[in-house]
Amino acid sequence: MIGGPPCQRFSRLRHRILQRYGPAALAADLIPEFARVVGEAQPAWFLMENVPAAPIPQVPGYTVTNLLLNNRGVGGIQHRERRFSFGVPGLVAVALLPYLDLAVLEAPEFARGVLASGNRTGPTIRLDRQGRPRRKIGGDGASRQTVAAAVRLQGLPATFFQDSPLTVAGQQKMLGNGVPLPLGRAVAQAVRAALQAHVAEVPNARLPRR
Repeated sequence: MIGGPPCQRFSRLRHRILQRYGPAALAADLIPEFARVVGEAQPAWFLMENVPAAPIPQVPGYTVTNLLLNNRGVGGIQHRERRFSFGVPGLVAVALLPYLDLAVLEAPEFARGVLASGNRTGPTIRLDRQGRPRRKIGGDGASRQTVAAAVRLQGLPATFFQDSPLTVAGQQKMLGNGVPLPLGRAVAQAVRAALQAHVAEVPNARLPRR
């Protein structure tokens, strides 16, 4: 079972919501609901993705390990850090880190994280020849330009939304809430390798059904 409960309650931007609208405006914490579903479904393993500040799901009968991983650590351009919580039945923990194929060097190009709003996670200032701030780049909300940039930074093909019925704002929101493709692939490969090693070491360990 793989899931990513809404992250807004634990996002770094939550402080702006608290300051402007108060605690009642914060999104609900649905991680306990995710844990409940896992407990009822009893999968052979589960993986939960969320922002770094999100709590680790607690599921009776499962041992959970967690890993903070940056998209740049697997060769991506975008700076995007996420927490992955990996749970298996029983008392033997299964860590993903030993099975991750990490990049030897980070990409020379650097980009801030993609947001659902189309803004940047921080201002980018371009300086003139005298070193004075000239203008801010980005932060203009969702547009065809921000969507095209987000598609590239998320590791997707340029034609990803070619036949999509989503609006520009909908496309931006989908991208901003997604996991970069390089990061998702790296974690998926680590899960497969970790499970194979776990089954070899632990008698009666369960593998996912094909």
